[in-house]
Amino acid sequence: MAASPDTLARVEELTARRLNRTLLARQHLLARSTQTAHDLIHHLVAVQAQESNAPYISLWTRLEAFEKDDLTALLADRRAVRSSILRGTQHIATDDDYPWLRPTVQPVLDRGRQGAFGRVTAGVDPVELAALARKHLTGQTLTRPALARLLAERWPDVEPLALGWSAQCLLPVVHPPPSGTWGRFGATPFVLAEEWLGRPMAAPDAERLVVRYLAAFGPGSARDVQAWSGLTRLREVLERLPLRRYRTPAGVVLYDLPDAPLADEDAPAPVRLVPEFDNLLLAHADRTRVIADAHRRVVITGAVVRPTFLVDGFVRGMWSMTGAGIVLAPFEAITEAARDALTREAAELLRFAGTEGSVSFTAPGH
Repeated sequence: MAASPDTLARVEELTARRLNRTLLARQHLLARSTQTAHDLIHHLVAVQAQESNAPYISLWTRLEAFEKDDLTALLADRRAVRSSILRGTQHIATDDDYPWLRPTVQPVLDRGRQGAFGRVTAGVDPVELAALARKHLTGQTLTRPALARLLAERWPDVEPLALGWSAQCLLPVVHPPPSGTWGRFGATPFVLAEEWLGRPMAAPDAERLVVRYLAAFGPGSARDVQAWSGLTRLREVLERLPLRRYRTPAGVVLYDLPDAPLADEDAPAPVRLVPEFDNLLLAHADRTRVIADAHRRVVITGAVVRPTFLVDGFVRGMWSMTGAGIVLAPFEAITEAARDALTREAAELLRFAGTEGSVSFTAPGH
């Protein structure tokens, strides 16, 4: 039920700048965290991993002491897993979170599979497909193409690609290393999540999902948490939880944990380099708390979300890494102090990546 105008008038209004600083604080982008990579992944719920190098840079830009081997070791030790999770896209979650997180977002994967492959697989019983895929995967690892070929023996008239992707949506499967680790590409391997983690999947828990979202991305509206997770009908979940309420200048109701602090809107925000697909830019329906609409239309085109950099807490340009180094492309003119800080930060990223090269800038707006 929507709040009445009288109720909203009594609720504290949060400015865009205070929402910005609070988001950055909860994302550990105002000050790098001293916690472990495992703990930070847990805090963030799941880290975007559509591109192999992106989760490494997401952690590097948020942690005081992080090296590539830290995440690779977590994946090898099965303390973190890579799988289709939030919005049906590739993320890395901890071993403790995946068993409840994947079942919670399963409706998103079901909806995505139906939208992408429902017509092609119209004659295929999804329950039978999932059961047969589980049988083929039991006790072994198969790439998506290999699993698709086996499934095509049962449904020879169906496009194998649709069968392989359907299995990925219907079953809790994870992609074991070295797939998805720094600099590694190629066919995606599947292994049953229960076998890899040595534990069963848990019951869906939408309330837990909402609470964890607010801790890492709040305050947020019902539309915000739905944009981040891909789930629908979460307002009723928010309404039954004992949450604090705020509002935006436009009157949108924002929910937050009762004891979660708000950052000072004048808190200094250092420059940060954010990788492609980072949830910083994807966790809200209204993204103006971190990126202007005009800039969002340049950064996010279709399914692509480009790497960006922050100046004074907001996205002010994009960056790219090549064999020659890092190129920073500001949308508008930035101060000399910001250029110097970005140069130092980009040089540190080159060191982290183990890449030779220099840092350069394009002209503003190019």
